[in-house]
Amino acid sequence: MSKAIIGRKAGMTQIFAEDGKVIPVTVVEAGPCPVVQVKTEETDGYAALKLGFGYIPSKGRKQDEKKEYLNYGISRPDYGQFKKAGVAPCKYLKEVRGMEGYNVGDEVKADAFSAGDKVDAIGVSKGHGFTGVIKKWNQHRLKETHGVGPVHREPGSMGSISDPSRVFKHKHLAGHWGVENVTVQNLEVVRVDVARNCILVKGAIPGPKGSIVTLRTSVKSSK
Repeated sequence: MSKAIIGRKAGMTQIFAEDGKVIPVTVVEAGPCPVVQVKTEETDGYAALKLGFGYIPSKGRKQDEKKEYLNYGISRPDYGQFKKAGVAPCKYLKEVRGMEGYNVGDEVKADAFSAGDKVDAIGVSKGHGFTGVIKKWNQHRLKETHGVGPVHREPGSMGSISDPSRVFKHKHLAGHWGVENVTVQNLEVVRVDVARNCILVKGAIPGPKGSIVTLRTSVKSSK
C-alpha cells in the first residue's frame, strides 16, 4: 500500500548520523491532512483519497448560512465539500491514489512515514522570471575581445534566411523559467518528528521555502 501526505517546505538544514557523517536534509511540515472524501471504483470509477492541508481559522463574522464560506476565504463548492465531510475547512485540497484503510474525517499525520522509507517529492519549482539563454539553457557566451560585441550573450543564429525562412520549433531561446511541476524520485526519509509534524528528507526537493509539496511512496525502486 502506498502512502502520501501534503506538507509545507520549511527549508534545509543538516543533521549528524551515528557514524558522524553530515546529512543534508529538507524539513517538511507534513500534515495533519484530514480525509475530505473517499473515492471508490463503484461510485467514481477509481479509488482515491481527497486530502486537505492547512486549517483555516474562521473570521468570526456573522454571515448568512449560504455565505458562511466567506468567513474562510474559499470557494462555495470547496466549503460544501468540507461541510459534507464534517471537516474544518483547509486551504489546500489534493487527491492521492493507492491509500487504503482511511475513512472520511481521519487525519493523515507525519507518522504515516518512518525513517528509511523511499519517497517521491512533488512540488512547483522556483520561478526565475524572464531569463536569457545563458541562465536558462546553460549556453556559452562569446568572447569579449577582438570586435565580437555587442552580442556576447545572444542566442546565436536563428537559421538560414531563404529556406526555411522561419525559426525551427524547440530552439533554445530566452523566456520564462521555472514555476513548473517537478518530481524528484527515490529520496530517503531520514527522520520523522511526530510531535512537530515534521519529516526530514535527505537532499533537496522542488520549490522555495514555504511552498506546498507532496510526499508519496516512491513509484520506482532505486537501483
